[in-house]
Amino acid sequence: MPKMKTNKAAAKRFKVTGTGKLKRNKAYKRHILTKKSAKTKRNLRKASMVDDSNVKNMKKILPYL
Repeated sequence: MPKMKTNKAAAKRFKVTGTGKLKRNKAYKRHILTKKSAKTKRNLRKASMVDDSNVKNMKKILPYL
């Protein structure tokens, strides 16, 4: 059985917490920030968890995390 390959694009974007959940950064923080409120931009700074509906696919492309 050959080794499984990690999806490198996903490996750079996701980290695993101590409890085994996947942590991700939020989108919409790169440009066109002038029309976004300070509250919105502040909330985009915080990391969030990957939704439960996506965890199964993420674990498949990140077998060694």
